[in-house]
Amino acid sequence: MILPNDLSKSSNRISLDLQILNYFISDIIMNNKRKILVTGGAGFIGSNLIEELVKDENNHVVSLDDYSTGLESNQIEGADYLRGETKDIETLLEWVPDMIYHIGEYARPTESFNDVESVLESNIVGTLAVLEYCRKNKVRILYAGSSTKFGDGEKGKDQSPYAWTKSQNTELVMRYGEWFGLDYVITYFYNVYGPRERSGRHGTLIQIFIEKYRKGEPLTVVSPGTQKRNFTHVLDIVRGLILAGEKGQGDGYALGNEESYTVKEVAEMFGGEIEMLPARKGDRHESALDLSKTKEELGWVAEKSLREYVEENKSL
Repeated sequence: MILPNDLSKSSNRISLDLQILNYFISDIIMNNKRKILVTGGAGFIGSNLIEELVKDENNHVVSLDDYSTGLESNQIEGADYLRGETKDIETLLEWVPDMIYHIGEYARPTESFNDVESVLESNIVGTLAVLEYCRKNKVRILYAGSSTKFGDGEKGKDQSPYAWTKSQNTELVMRYGEWFGLDYVITYFYNVYGPRERSGRHGTLIQIFIEKYRKGEPLTVVSPGTQKRNFTHVLDIVRGLILAGEKGQGDGYALGNEESYTVKEVAEMFGGEIEMLPARKGDRHESALDLSKTKEELGWVAEKSLREYVEENKSL
């Protein structure tokens, strides 16, 4: 005869055994998934990338972000989040990813003159740590380069602390490929806009214009206003990142919209008053976009229109 006390013990043992079984099943399932780390995953581009990656049930996606510009409100259901700096990647990760999308760097050219120490810490020290981690653990990396490297007849790469560090990092990634056989791919962003953009000190042009327009304030255009940009929607960027991550090899994958506009032309799309501001250091005048490798190897072209996005946001 089973006494009540024995029944309780048996029930507790079964419950514990089920918990252990569920743990091992979850562990097996997780180990069979493709483990992806996105640095800067709580930021503008990183959060949009994670939102797309988690749609594939075969992916286990983790973000590493120090939240210096990232936001907790950008966290996506289905992903895991680590708070910390990329320079500490080796101590923060308890497992080895199959793939790293390295997007988490300081990302504002003109502001970088006021933040040189932060730029070097994030973009040089942090990225070196990520590369060393990938080298030691044989992890494939996608490095998100900057189109400033090609601006103004390739003088753009030296026009700000931000641009210089980004250009140096693309060279370092390539050298790691040559020296150590690192499996890498490098993409280049061209003036990204779209959902989760930020305004303010670390803001992007389109979001700054949107907020000023909604407040009835003049749109501020840095002189001379003829600076040309290839404005590219973040969802086009994300599609390109995933294609490059899956199929790309080596350097040279530009992700930019072939349509280009001057900053003043963009302000005129919104309408209303325009206020001209003095010229700023680090503000390149011309972009250089070569999509040949991206089109040929990835079949990628931008699909979304800046003009349509502006009209949509004017009506909100």
